[in-house]
Amino acid sequence: MAEAGRHERGVIDTSVVIDLDHLEASSLPVAIAVSAVTMAELAAGPHAATDSDERARRQDRLQRAEATFDPLPFDAESARAYGRVYAAVIAGGRKARGTRAVDLLIAATAVAAELPLYTRNGNDFQGLGGLLEVVEI
Repeated sequence: MAEAGRHERGVIDTSVVIDLDHLEASSLPVAIAVSAVTMAELAAGPHAATDSDERARRQDRLQRAEATFDPLPFDAESARAYGRVYAAVIAGGRKARGTRAVDLLIAATAVAAELPLYTRNGNDFQGLGGLLEVVEI
């Protein structure tokens, strides 16, 4: 751990990127990483908005994230980690497909990078404690 109990580095999921401007820096890792999967979710965001003001906010968020982060790729190591993540979720009696799959791809990226995952939705990552440190903020 880095200064005052903060991790030196960690992966933030899409929920944290969305709220980043409203979070205390002390609740985040010193060095922030994002997954390419998070960037994909952010890229889809403007297209999913039906309101023009919301679409503009999402486009702005995407552009700021693209300018700020060099995303961690979803690579072969992440793909292997996804198998372990998938198995842990199934073993916990939860579904690993559908809308949950994107969250689990982000988790697999963090597992492959051996970094904690910061989220606003800890429930999305239940059952992964043996594979991944999840930090809910």
